[in-house]
Amino acid sequence: MVRKVNRRLHVLPVDQDKQFERQRMQMVMQLQGWNIRDRRILKAMAETPRHHFVPTRDRNWAYEDRPLPMEYGQMVTQPHVVAYMLEQLDIKPDHRVLEVGTGLGYQTAILGQIAKEVHSLEIIPRVGEKAHQNLGQLGYRNIHVRAGNAFRGAASHAPYDRIIICGAAPEIPAILLEQLKVDGKLIMPVGEERQQLQVITKTVLGQTLETGIGASFEPLLEICPPLAKQRRRLGLRH
Repeated sequence: MVRKVNRRLHVLPVDQDKQFERQRMQMVMQLQGWNIRDRRILKAMAETPRHHFVPTRDRNWAYEDRPLPMEYGQMVTQPHVVAYMLEQLDIKPDHRVLEVGTGLGYQTAILGQIAKEVHSLEIIPRVGEKAHQNLGQLGYRNIHVRAGNAFRGAASHAPYDRIIICGAAPEIPAILLEQLKVDGKLIMPVGEERQQLQVITKTVLGQTLETGIGASFEPLLEICPPLAKQRRRLGLRH
């Protein structure tokens, strides 16, 4: 099922909690220390209330530059990695973007401010529902959240100008390269326990590869964890 999140009808609401607002500005200053220079990304991250997208118990740490846990062993990616991945993609205002791994919607919200259209896949229905709720409360219209995974992609709206994958695998799924436009860019953590962010640019002659910073992401999933657990209990294969 596709869940459409309405694009912002107005500028993102000003955070009423001054403490969170100060912490968010400090976070953005730290991002510049990581050599993040794209003003559109910095502006979007300055306006996006990360504490809105993390579990309530972790809100006091929302603006620290570290990953935060959510359900089923998944993580909310740390801010500097989000900013780095987005900057490497060089997203333009007219781009259609595919995101694999909605999580609780923080990165999705930033994408919704810098791209024309965002299609986001989340394999865990309960997490996807929460992301839909989080994003809906901020009033987006250009974000479409649906159930899915990296090994199927989202062919119905392909090809995409940019693809961002928030989960690691030994190699990039071929189906996602098929769904990328010529001259499009894809970024993904490649590896097992420790990964490198790889940026693929698709050309008429093939692909070019650039290797970026090291990262530590959870593995890409082919099946929702609760369903996988049930199948193992029944002795079934994926």
